[in-house]
Amino acid sequence: MTAWPIAELLPHAGEMILLDAVLEHGPEHAVCSRRVPASGLFHDANGTLPAWMGVELMAQAIAAWAGCQAREAGEPVRLGFLLGTRHYTCNVAAFAPGSELRVEARRDFHDDSGMGVFACRIEAPGVLAEARLTVFSPPDASALFQSGNSPSPATES
Repeated sequence: MTAWPIAELLPHAGEMILLDAVLEHGPEHAVCSRRVPASGLFHDANGTLPAWMGVELMAQAIAAWAGCQAREAGEPVRLGFLLGTRHYTCNVAAFAPGSELRVEARRDFHDDSGMGVFACRIEAPGVLAEARLTVFSPPDASALFQSGNSPSPATES
């Protein structure tokens, strides 16, 4: 397994990169890590990371998987969009500072147009979050933007 810096796998920069590393990846999955810092862009006043941010952590794990696939094929990392999630559950209200999160994305479906569905989990001692995410990574995002049919920027992942 080749290990790339997470910033080379995601179409994000700075504080928008919420994962620390890819621990493992393969044709059907990626496992990433995140040590929750004591403060950050999305943290509550008490230093915790709200559980609803788990959806973005999962989306970034999918993006990291796609980035690994692209790098292995010698292709550039492509822009992707989070279209939605089904059945997000989390047994905690927030992720505590210092928590070591294991974020896994496993591909259930993916087609040549760029549509995909992933089963995702976040695990840490005493923490379990699960969801199915639907994503879209068009083969040519610039053509999508030029057509005027682009997804809302709020759904970008």
